[in-house]
Amino acid sequence: MFRSREHAAERLAVRLIAYRGHRPLVLAVPRGGVPMGRIIADALDGELDVVLVHKIGAPGHAEYAIGAVDENGHAEFSAIAHEVRPDYLHTEVQRLVLHLQARRQSYGRPPADPSARTVIVVDDGVATGATLLAALRLLAAQHPARLVAAVAVAPRETLAALGDVADEVVCLETPNWFRSVGEHFEDFRQISDDEVEALLAAQTTTTQ
Repeated sequence: MFRSREHAAERLAVRLIAYRGHRPLVLAVPRGGVPMGRIIADALDGELDVVLVHKIGAPGHAEYAIGAVDENGHAEFSAIAHEVRPDYLHTEVQRLVLHLQARRQSYGRPPADPSARTVIVVDDGVATGATLLAALRLLAAQHPARLVAAVAVAPRETLAALGDVADEVVCLETPNWFRSVGEHFEDFRQISDDEVEALLAAQTTTTQ
């Protein structure tokens, strides 16, 4: 059990301390991962940004993911997507890219380039891991020097899937019985867009 996201981030930073001095790119999954990403980036003397990914829902079943797309239009699809009309996929990708780019614009900063860098993707926790897995796959295609997934809590089977894509997976707790991420935090309040923007704008105070 974690007191808060900040508590979990402090513990993750200890586990990731070997990356200090490599100026890692810490990519947080909004919104819950951003407070954690700020702490980790500061502790490692790294750079903080967000990774913006959106699942692509099946026709008529938006919650059923058949793929994912990032803000640059890089998309990946599951095998079942081959049964879906190409025009639907094209339209959805374009629509979601515009949505993600509008969110990026609201943050007031261009996306950081992950190529040839140590990239640490941070989230407060994952259940199925579908969104984080999509983010990792899309980032892997951009050739980072090393790709690390860092989460506070996740089921073991999800970690195995993440490990198939990431070079390293760091997870603090893997409970035998997993129902939701929030039940593992005493404080699991919602994070606002204003908080995300402030955290991204904050200057690193950690000194070497």
